[in-house]
Amino acid sequence: MARVALVTGGSRGIGAAISKALKEAGYTVAANYAGNDAAAATFTEETGIRTYKWSVADYEACKAGIAAVEADLGPVDILVNNAGITRDAMFHRMTPEQWREVIDTNLSGLFNMTHPLWTGMRERKFGRVISISSINGQKGQMGQANYSASKAGDIGFTKALAQEGARAGITVNAICPGYIATDMVMAVPEKVREGIIGQIPVGRLGEPEEIARCVVFLASEESGFITGSTLTANGGQYLA
Repeated sequence: MARVALVTGGSRGIGAAISKALKEAGYTVAANYAGNDAAAATFTEETGIRTYKWSVADYEACKAGIAAVEADLGPVDILVNNAGITRDAMFHRMTPEQWREVIDTNLSGLFNMTHPLWTGMRERKFGRVISISSINGQKGQMGQANYSASKAGDIGFTKALAQEGARAGITVNAICPGYIATDMVMAVPEKVREGIIGQIPVGRLGEPEEIARCVVFLASEESGFITGSTLTANGGQYLA
């Protein structure tokens, strides 16, 4: 029986690529999403992957959503914490709401999703928790004090939880993508995009599928000796 993988923010962008790659690798996949019903419906129609709507910023919603997934598909053994938002502003203009929204989704969302699944993973002596952090969680980024703090927190969460899960057969790892050719990045003005590419030694943006392949490896049985690690996938832009 195929293991069940749950991907947050799994119906668009990098998350969609991850969901599809995991399905192609033989997993039964559930994709969480927060708000875009039309995109989720199209994604399910095109891929056959079930989608489930809830906010990862809400602990009780996560518990209920996970229960629904497990009722439909079986116990979740692979969790990909991919959901994330930005609320960019220079710090002197950043509002408490902008800070809180990003921290609640990008950092507390990891607790909200992982905590309800942790006991089951420990009991089954197997689990994979893979969190999508960011290059900006490693190096920081002007105008993103909230985002950079949340993504740096994802790395700390990974390192601490890996030590708790190791003897129970659970690995916990993070991936830090650089600039990826998602709809959001491709929508920025061409001159800005060219400036970003100029900072990347390989001379191009990453592709969502390249991040997805990293996830598939970390989800596999073969990656069992890798835990507490941060996999950097940024084309050489920042060497951590």
